[in-house]
Amino acid sequence: MSTSVDSRILPELRELPTEQGVLRYRESGDGPPLLMLHGSGPGVTGWRNFGANVPAFAAHYRTLVLEFPGFGVSDDFGAAHPMLSAQQAVGAFLDGLGLDRVRIVGNSMGGFVGTEFALAHPERVERLVTIGGIGTPLFSASPGEGIIRLGEFVENPTREALTAWLYSMVYDPALVTDELIEQRWEQATDPATLENSRRMYGRAALARMAEAARAAEVPGWAKLGRIAAPVLVTWGRDDRVSPVDMALLPLRTLRNGEIHIFPNCGHWVMIEQKEAWEATVLAFLGR
Repeated sequence: MSTSVDSRILPELRELPTEQGVLRYRESGDGPPLLMLHGSGPGVTGWRNFGANVPAFAAHYRTLVLEFPGFGVSDDFGAAHPMLSAQQAVGAFLDGLGLDRVRIVGNSMGGFVGTEFALAHPERVERLVTIGGIGTPLFSASPGEGIIRLGEFVENPTREALTAWLYSMVYDPALVTDELIEQRWEQATDPATLENSRRMYGRAALARMAEAARAAEVPGWAKLGRIAAPVLVTWGRDDRVSPVDMALLPLRTLRNGEIHIFPNCGHWVMIEQKEAWEATVLAFLGR
């Protein structure tokens, strides 16, 4: 299965000026608005995460693939941490397009960002779908293998380190093609983009993240019960980035939550289980 998208169906990259900088996005289809939020990692873009899925969703929804600040497509908002920039970007993007209420699909980091937005602005989220991006590990070591590989890459950005990280993302190693490695390498080693990744996954950043989690008065997972919108949590059974036991606390705490776990699948559920994932998410969104 290819992780690239036929360039003939690539929608125009649009620009939305905001007070913090220019946000870039791609738009397809008509209908109720659906916002797709990508994950993090070397060479990531919203389109690389979701481009192959867009046709299925654009048949039913006005599908908006937002590029988060600092990952090489949208402007860098300059926040201390890329997650903060991403959270700012969601509100600025919806305000800029005049969208009061949306459905959200978030992959990995995008799932955490979508969750935080649903907590902060419950009136603006119709439904939320996460892909390995919610909860906390109960039985597995933390950080997961994929985060460790990611940290190794940002500290010492070599092709070998990038390739090791890509293999940790998938169940089927055949997905890690030379084309994928080169696509990711070119963008991941751009100096500004690499620095953005270090702010998130460098040794110092991971240490600060762990300390903040220990010091938090209310754990992140404990807030999930405040989300009023229906939530679909999707996961790859064989995820080596965010282990599947992270889904157990959301299972118990989400008021209107349900979980679908896909077999023979790593962190990129929307790629490795494309058709099954699309069918599951479309059924949930359309209820």
